[in-house]
Amino acid sequence: MHSTPSFRASVSLAPPGRQCRNNRDMRLSLRFLTRFVGVVGLLSFACLLVAIGTDFWYIIHVSEQRHNSSVSLSSHTGLWRTCNFQSQCSSLVNPFKNGGNFTYSERQILNLHGAFLVLLPLSVIIMVVSSVLGIIKLLARARRLLVVTGIQLIFGALVTMCGVCIYVAYWAAAYREATRLDLALNGDGTKTLDDGVDIRFGWSLALACVSSLSEALTGVTILVIAWRMRHQEPREDQGFEIQ
Repeated sequence: MHSTPSFRASVSLAPPGRQCRNNRDMRLSLRFLTRFVGVVGLLSFACLLVAIGTDFWYIIHVSEQRHNSSVSLSSHTGLWRTCNFQSQCSSLVNPFKNGGNFTYSERQILNLHGAFLVLLPLSVIIMVVSSVLGIIKLLARARRLLVVTGIQLIFGALVTMCGVCIYVAYWAAAYREATRLDLALNGDGTKTLDDGVDIRFGWSLALACVSSLSEALTGVTILVIAWRMRHQEPREDQGFEIQ
């Protein structure tokens, strides 16, 4: 008894013209997403570098009329130092001159300061490494490694936002400590710290927030590119057997 040979026939469900059109649209979409990643990634990197390198994270404006002073008491502060508007700056590493005998609130302020000094430069390192690896993986069309790059960039955005939040918490704790010292110096329970003082966060912190959002958007877009590349990969033809 002889067995009949079996044949495998490939079946294409879409017309050839439609397949070519879909492939062309897919390539155009990937090209647009790749350019979008480049532009938004550069924007995120530039914003973070400018934010870290400038001293306008926290701005204190003191009214000279209310304080009867000929010298401006206003200041603007960055990550590393605080400056007045006459370009005279001092280090922000240890604002307490007490020889190392810190109270609990002072130690908390120093810990917060050390935390954002680590997190924000770390986010720059994560962004640079992820960007370089992302470019290599895009050129090599390594889809699975692109997923890792997208996750790295999203993680870097979270690190940046954590650094910004810790910076805000740092100044909230510093303001509470300054208020406590103000009340202790006055002795009568009156608070003079807020008289004629305008306190606000500056444009450097806003740039760091823009950088964090842009970096997260870049990571999500890279994940979308990896997903589109998966659907562009050649698949096995579906068929049926004829016996």
